[in-house]
Amino acid sequence: MKLIQRIGYYLGGFSIGLVILAFFFSKKQTSCSYGPEARVLKNINSKKIEHSLVFKQEMASKNIDSTAINYILHKGDINFSESDTRKKPCGVYNIEGDYNEKEIVLTVENCDSIATILNLVIKK
Repeated sequence: MKLIQRIGYYLGGFSIGLVILAFFFSKKQTSCSYGPEARVLKNINSKKIEHSLVFKQEMASKNIDSTAINYILHKGDINFSESDTRKKPCGVYNIEGDYNEKEIVLTVENCDSIATILNLVIKK
């Protein structure tokens, strides 16, 4: 068997395998969250999210809507140096993100069953 035929069989089998994998995994909600930042964001978003009174007042006074908050909670970056991850009983995380040319920082308390947004700061 010539080298070209071997390469052809290999690529044919490889492409069939890719199609089968795409078919099986297309309906599953698989994600690749192996980094610490992705794991924490996934953990926070999997829980019921509550808002503190201070956060509600800041949100109303600065004209920030819930769409911006959800965007930051899903696509934001966690600033671990300003977070208190080992605080007992719930860790506190600072999540930073840009939305409509505003730098928004959320302070989130991540407990076992509830995540509470404590504070909202807009940096300029």
